[in-house]
Amino acid sequence: MKFTIAGAGSSYTPELLEEIARRQQELPVSEIVLYDIDEQRLEIMLGFSLRYAKKHGIRAHIRATRDLDDAVAGADFVDTQIRVGGNQQRVKDERIPLKYGLVGQETTGAGGMMKAFRTIPVLLDIARRMERLAPEGWIINYTNPTGLITEAVTRYTGANIAGFCSGGLFPKYWAKDALGIEGKRVQYDYVGLNHMNFISNITIDGKPISQEQFDLLAARDSGLDPGLIRTLGVLPSPYLGWFYHTAERVAQMKQAQRTRGEEVMEIEREVFAAYADPTLDEKPPALAKRGGGGYSEVAMTFVHAVWNNVDTEMVVNVPSNGAVEFLPRDAVVEIPCLVNSRGMSPLHVGRVPPMCWGLIAQVKNYEQLAVEAAVEGSVRKMKQALLAHPLVREYSLVEQLVPELLAANRDYLPQFQQ
Repeated sequence: MKFTIAGAGSSYTPELLEEIARRQQELPVSEIVLYDIDEQRLEIMLGFSLRYAKKHGIRAHIRATRDLDDAVAGADFVDTQIRVGGNQQRVKDERIPLKYGLVGQETTGAGGMMKAFRTIPVLLDIARRMERLAPEGWIINYTNPTGLITEAVTRYTGANIAGFCSGGLFPKYWAKDALGIEGKRVQYDYVGLNHMNFISNITIDGKPISQEQFDLLAARDSGLDPGLIRTLGVLPSPYLGWFYHTAERVAQMKQAQRTRGEEVMEIEREVFAAYADPTLDEKPPALAKRGGGGYSEVAMTFVHAVWNNVDTEMVVNVPSNGAVEFLPRDAVVEIPCLVNSRGMSPLHVGRVPPMCWGLIAQVKNYEQLAVEAAVEGSVRKMKQALLAHPLVREYSLVEQLVPELLAANRDYLPQFQQ
């Protein structure tokens, strides 16, 4: 098995190595290719990866390349975890909308749209190379906003792609923390979009949870008011705090000395100083500050299901194809799928909780317009997408935002320079 990590200079790469080491009996990875355009970070990560592999007995040959064709040619799986423009552009995504009293965040709102605009052309390039050089291979996408990127790749290429987020595991983690039970005992219905999902019909050992158990889950630290969760009657993604506590979140961001992007830049300086230490052969403790836990488990569970043809139910970003009846069939949704060597088969969503479908439909409307704007370089569709987004919406703000956002991202948006 050839396993490529595109964006291997990411601080998350050791998480994948850890999972590969843990699963060597079931996954015969013979070659791990580290690809990145940042030569310094790639060199540091290669050195650390070789030390980590030696310490943990990873038998695969590990090498680095800055040649994308070399990285993807013949690859069975390409894990994409890139950040076009780095955290410097993320900070702009956060700060520019905030000037106008709007949420500034890397995966939703106006900032999330700009991250999608920078990233979609790059992922389409990877996907088209995969079509030519590894037509049977799979892209495992963790690059945010993964829902928009997965939709772009599925609409405009024929490459195999599975869009992931660790959010599908969150209810199991919450049950373990709040109820003290093993996650495998917990089942639930899961529907929505990436970072816009709702969990309902929760059972333990097949039996519906009690109101007391639900209240304990609602009270976990997710940044959402427990009263809100009890009112909804379902468990929302933590990211829904941007939609249900918008004014409070914007006020907090304005008062904060640093944005999350600026905090991440500081964390990554510490993490990469550790990776560069020639004596380090374990994940540094500072990596825990970075967030994103669980993603390597999801990625390698997918690899196991596909490679070994093991029927596995997983939450994946896939075209709905009728699974969510009120959305277009080509709309990418985040729902449970049956995964095996045939790929992913969406499981029909029988009933979407009624208070959820309006918000899901509205944000999907924005997402489809944003994908088209990103591919076509259309300023008009960019404005339409922002007008459709419930966190933006106001025409006067859109007219002010668009030229400033485009100017701040000029070096990364060749499609808009026509």
